[in-house]
Amino acid sequence: MTVEKMDPVEVFAAGEKGRGLRVTKELSAGDVVFAEASFAAVVFDSLSLQVCHSCFRRQPNPHRCAQCKFAHYCDRTCQRAAWDEHKQECSAIRKIGKAPNENVRLAARIMWRIQKDTGLVSDAQLTTLDLLEDHLCKMTPEDLKELKVDVQHFYSYWPKKSKVVGEDYVSHIFGVINCNGFTLSDQRGLQAVGVGLFPNLCLVNHDCWPNCTVILNHGNQTALDASFHTRRRIELRALGKISEGEELTVSYVDFLNVSKDRQRLLKQQYYFDCKCEHCTNGIKDDLMTAVKDGQKPSAEVLKEVTDFSLQALVKIEEARTEGNFHEVIKICRECLQKQDPVFGDTNLHLLRVLSTASEVLSFLQQFEEASGYARRMVEGYAKLYHPNNAQLGMAIMRAGVTHWHAGLIEEGHGLICRAYAILLITHGAHHPITKDLEAMRTQTEMELRLFKQNEYVYQSMREAVLSNKPMSIAGEQVQIKATS
Repeated sequence: MTVEKMDPVEVFAAGEKGRGLRVTKELSAGDVVFAEASFAAVVFDSLSLQVCHSCFRRQPNPHRCAQCKFAHYCDRTCQRAAWDEHKQECSAIRKIGKAPNENVRLAARIMWRIQKDTGLVSDAQLTTLDLLEDHLCKMTPEDLKELKVDVQHFYSYWPKKSKVVGEDYVSHIFGVINCNGFTLSDQRGLQAVGVGLFPNLCLVNHDCWPNCTVILNHGNQTALDASFHTRRRIELRALGKISEGEELTVSYVDFLNVSKDRQRLLKQQYYFDCKCEHCTNGIKDDLMTAVKDGQKPSAEVLKEVTDFSLQALVKIEEARTEGNFHEVIKICRECLQKQDPVFGDTNLHLLRVLSTASEVLSFLQQFEEASGYARRMVEGYAKLYHPNNAQLGMAIMRAGVTHWHAGLIEEGHGLICRAYAILLITHGAHHPITKDLEAMRTQTEMELRLFKQNEYVYQSMREAVLSNKPMSIAGEQVQIKATS
């Protein structure tokens, strides 16, 4: 099966957007609209040696397939679970001597699945891949040229003993992947590790201010249907109340771009003109480009600081890629000195520098300075994002952890509680990241009680844990050990 049960959704004609999905009953925030296992999925080329090709978990020392020497797994259990999907791929890789790129590997897995299951794997699957849009007629010449190269590589990889597939259909599948491929994350939901295709999800249209979010969940290992034991399983979750008959929407791009930039990204990647309310009316564009309250900088000053910010962000990314983190912080500080007198607290250029500075300083364990930047970042995000946006929840979580590590237990606990409330809706109580947050919430609550009872004892215990040195209480030494 592709969908776990008969879900409260139906396909309908959504005007110029084509087909869409709408709900057949009222839903509340946090409700799972539907869950869907991947039709096919592959690990990114760049992470093929670090991520399990079955469950998509990151592994420090994965077990390698002895035959193709390309696929890697957590252990033999994962390898056995993946064999039915991997066996044809394994033979094809051995025959040509190397694995092709991720798009070609995904296209081949899709073709093998179609030939096995005729493209419809359950009654609950609402569409076939044949009916999904490929947008080939809207592609630029450059994009079509790249697609044709992938088609050629596909035929070099596709085994001669497999059923012959026409070039038009192969091109269609690559077009579908390009427009509908969904990024898969690792077990904590923190890093993109692969790409997959989910037919029902492909029917959910875009809105820059959506009523749903999509997350990867680890599946239900107790489900009677073994297809739901896979870890490559998405959930579509309601962000708030959705009325019966209302269209379901998700955002294909990050909201933190001004309207014209979001429209450009959507046109470039998905080949449609976004006419959602936020784009049509430029909602929150003024906040994203805001200047400091009470300030009216000249056009020349505003252009100078904006240009400086754009150049600095390029330099920051270069230094970060090179691992020169101290240089990253140096550039961030210089940039903030220029930005602070001019930009408002919701200006996107300012927020991007604050985000990078807080993240890199936390990595360098300079938590006190990082916490100040993280606090400003979260305050800005909260004025821009939907209150139940998953990225807002993750940003608040990181800020909470940074404050906690800085010894600011009251602020840290408050932020962690805020993040937990959001992720309960976007991820659900059983997602690993939510469970991590619940553990942090319990720990910080305990530490906060101790802090309020005796701040000196709390700070002494904290310092002892951080330095792993004996702490003196009432004249006696007590050994405090850091726990992982």
